[in-house]
Amino acid sequence: MIKLGLIGYPVSHSLSPKIQNAALKACGLEGDYSLFPIAPDDMHALKDLLDRVRSGEITGLNVTIPHKQNVIPFMDELTSTAKVIGAVNIIYMRGNKLIGDNTDAPGFVSDLKKFLTTETREHRELNALVLGAGGSARSVVYALLNDGWNLTVAARRIEQAQQLASRFEGINVSELNLQTFQLSNLQLIVNTTPLGMTPNIDKSPLPENATLAKHTKIYDLVYNPRETKLVRDARAQGLSVTTGLGMLIEQAALGFELWTGNKLPSEIFRKAVE
Repeated sequence: MIKLGLIGYPVSHSLSPKIQNAALKACGLEGDYSLFPIAPDDMHALKDLLDRVRSGEITGLNVTIPHKQNVIPFMDELTSTAKVIGAVNIIYMRGNKLIGDNTDAPGFVSDLKKFLTTETREHRELNALVLGAGGSARSVVYALLNDGWNLTVAARRIEQAQQLASRFEGINVSELNLQTFQLSNLQLIVNTTPLGMTPNIDKSPLPENATLAKHTKIYDLVYNPRETKLVRDARAQGLSVTTGLGMLIEQAALGFELWTGNKLPSEIFRKAVE
């Protein structure tokens, strides 16, 4: 019996149970994927749940906001990707070691390449603005830097952005006050904040009436609701937009393979949510 699940707070909006339960069914594997809401500061509950992975009661876990960094002290080992990023989104046992890994970065860049046009890729300078500086932002920054982008990270807490920038070379940081920010030279804006996520669907990380250049692509990691305020506003300006659903599907396929050894086409995961 394969037992999988998601740690986070809140987690009721997550599509991961639909996706992973469909994958288990497609492989003819007996098991289920559950939600484990754990409050941000409840380290005792976090440790207890991770001990259930150690004991073999739970096969593996995904990790989302706000625990992508909180779980790190409880790991026996981090993969090189998770170590560089400083955030974990997937946990599993290898031998007798509890491993913290990160499939967000490869999942994001895989989906981004499907989203971007050849015209964007061939642009002389690739400039991206990443909104937010949490665990998801770290994965996005790592992926974009490896893909050759010039980056600015903007966060409400400037010290959090500076802390993120200290892990990587050559990143500019800014406060998440974009009234005075030069938006016209950006090829890509990635929202990694929870702004716009259910139930706060009337919020956007961009200022009201912000005008974006026609060539700017918007990638909003929030996928519930399917169309956030950021996405609606960008579409109203005629911009090319996508949500984090593709990234969720790509990282889910990578995670399922790590947990079960079964490699499935991403279409199976996509059909589960469509």
